[in-house]
Amino acid sequence: MRHQLYAARTDADLVRGLRENDNLAFAELYERYWPRLLDAAYRRLHSREAAEEVVQDVFVSLWHKRHEVLIQQVPNYLLTAVKYRVIDALKLRMSREQYVERTLPQRTAEDHSTEEAVAADDLSGALLHSLLQLPEHTREVFRLSRLEHQSVPEIAEKLHISPKTVEYHLTRALKALRVSLRDFLLLTVLLQWWE
Repeated sequence: MRHQLYAARTDADLVRGLRENDNLAFAELYERYWPRLLDAAYRRLHSREAAEEVVQDVFVSLWHKRHEVLIQQVPNYLLTAVKYRVIDALKLRMSREQYVERTLPQRTAEDHSTEEAVAADDLSGALLHSLLQLPEHTREVFRLSRLEHQSVPEIAEKLHISPKTVEYHLTRALKALRVSLRDFLLLTVLLQWWE
């Protein structure tokens, strides 16, 4: 019943509620704009997973900045935020593609199994180090999602937290890992270039 009351509210009312820490106002904004934002991100990224991650990042950021952000038009604000997150995602994708393009021409028919094993170990070590930097709860949610392939509802039930909290921890983990592993990959490219 209460949810229907929120569905009837204007965007301006929901933004006021958001600034006052009203979870249901946030949930209504999420439900109201999620499909539209996902569609906008997907049209540019051509990956549902990447698009979902972008939209999640936007909503997590909105919640964190709820007290300071001034929103005149909710759709414009959210679509602009998605646009900039998509640009960041495309830049990251281009960096990865450039990394692959730079390393592929150097490969020959010779046996590189030792080098590949060392590189895999280095990457595993960087991933493990990055995971250990995460807060314990975030690390556990990431482990259940990405290593044990559990769904958001399964994780929420297992850890006795809301699905939104699970999504928050996943977004936080992915963002931290993206930054950490991007630095590792850039360092690897620089070291190969320097040799």
